[in-house]
Amino acid sequence: MAVAAASSLQITATNPCYFSAKRIFRASAVNVGITSLRASLAKLSSACHISSGQHFHPTFTSSRAKFSKAATKALSQTAESKPESGLCINLKGKKAFIAGVADDNGYGWAIAKSLAAAGAEILLGTWVPALNIFETSLRRGKFDESRVLPDGSLMEITKVYALDAVFDTLEDVPEDIKANKRYAGSSNWTVEEVAECVKQDFGSIDILVHSLANAPEVTKPLLETSRKGYLAAVSASSYSYVSLLKHFLPIINPGGSSISLTYIASERIIPGYGGGMSSAKAALESDTKVLAFEAGRKHKVRVNTISAGPLRSRAAKAIGFIDMMIDYSLENAPLQKELSADEVGNTAAFLASPLASAITGAVIYVDNGLNAMGVGVDSPIFKDLNIPKAH
Repeated sequence: MAVAAASSLQITATNPCYFSAKRIFRASAVNVGITSLRASLAKLSSACHISSGQHFHPTFTSSRAKFSKAATKALSQTAESKPESGLCINLKGKKAFIAGVADDNGYGWAIAKSLAAAGAEILLGTWVPALNIFETSLRRGKFDESRVLPDGSLMEITKVYALDAVFDTLEDVPEDIKANKRYAGSSNWTVEEVAECVKQDFGSIDILVHSLANAPEVTKPLLETSRKGYLAAVSASSYSYVSLLKHFLPIINPGGSSISLTYIASERIIPGYGGGMSSAKAALESDTKVLAFEAGRKHKVRVNTISAGPLRSRAAKAIGFIDMMIDYSLENAPLQKELSADEVGNTAAFLASPLASAITGAVIYVDNGLNAMGVGVDSPIFKDLNIPKAH
């Protein structure tokens, strides 16, 4: 369950200090005389925290006639070119590595699209046994429809790396895995090796995303889960993030961001979400806080996790009751709508951007508010209450 925002995605700004200098200039030209315009702009610059009025100074070095023409031209263009207000998520020039993308309908893919739409260069890490079919589908255009970005272009994936995040180094890989035919033809797929390959190929990255989870006994209640199954869930779903960040941190640029995906089962009882997965998600959220401290102090990198609501992805279908959880959310969440993967992707793009520069060690809920509910309001016990419903 744990396993597209355009670059023009905006957060509305009410602070007039975000308005462009051009808009300030137009307003001043109407309200003040030419002889006092410089003083008025200086005051406006100060009010909007512009460090110096020198940016405007060259305008006034020309003659009064030239200035009048410029003012007239600016005023005449008011209706033609209105600068957009608000803040844009801009990740141009940034490189993002997203681990755990093996198809085009999960949260990992949606995050990649949102980061790409915001301008980031996309690198993917795909589970080794799924690599061949994923790359084949990409080449044959099977994902082209879902690669479309808001501006009509297709998301470009610069490189896809084979990755099995369960293994830190080649020495950790058992012989039976090395000999497995599903791993034949692939190399350098342990966490340490992938990090080194990315370093050699690109030097550094700015964004690291962990979008993978696995529990071989996920359909078993916790009391029926074996030690092996429980530890496998924690290894693949939680420690894999610690390992990824440990090995990638040296090549994440200062000011960079790392994001993982969690689920409400980490803190609330979700019957059927077994095999140690609830424990793994709880560990992931706890680790997020500790990693935020360590990565922040050592490398100035932010670490956050998104608690995403249920999504009808291929990975989630393996649990067996995803449709039931989506129906439950629709009936009980404050926002009665089905969650889209894009909404999680957009949140990740925000967290990866400078707009979230003071956010770290946080669990961000993107679940239509379901996490806030203490009871299921669709229960028959509440049938006599006047509970509001979506129209």
